[in-house]
Amino acid sequence: MVDNYEKAKGESSEWRTPASLLDQIGLRYGLDSCAPMSGYYAVQAQTVFTVVDNGLAQSWRGRGLALVNPPWSEARGAVVAWLRKFYEEADGGVFICVARTSCDWWHQLVLPYSELILFPTGKTRFIKPDGSPGPSPTNGIALIGKGEIACEALRRSGLGFCLTVDRSAAPSARASALFDHVEPRHFISKVSP
Repeated sequence: MVDNYEKAKGESSEWRTPASLLDQIGLRYGLDSCAPMSGYYAVQAQTVFTVVDNGLAQSWRGRGLALVNPPWSEARGAVVAWLRKFYEEADGGVFICVARTSCDWWHQLVLPYSELILFPTGKTRFIKPDGSPGPSPTNGIALIGKGEIACEALRRSGLGFCLTVDRSAAPSARASALFDHVEPRHFISKVSP
């Protein structure tokens, strides 16, 4: 593991979304499922869930567009629960994650179920709780769009290149083996191949 975003060295696993990124996307959100308890915060959202609220335990349905910048945890695969919740319950929105395109979770969840994936140009510097810029990251990020409003905002943002997945291509034998271990979920029927 690297020392910047995947591990916050005991300070926090929260890396705050920079206002510059949010401004370019230009959305107001009904829900921020992973808001910080205190410190720097630039998300415009009607409802916020902090670690005390446990956003994974709350219903996201009927709350409007969601912004999900989950904790950059030291636990391997911690992003999976947040991705599942986003696909299952968000009314639309943007999910921010590290662009780990070779990870199992990327092939099990991101590629099969994302409507649009934006890869920002360069590396995004997130913000520390005190409002200062974090260190230069070792990896790029991906912004996953769900729903027409969020996907169009990502396309217009000018942040980088957008990708829609060609699901007609047959996955490799290795990828198919990965899917054998994925539990069927409600969200699977919501995204067309």
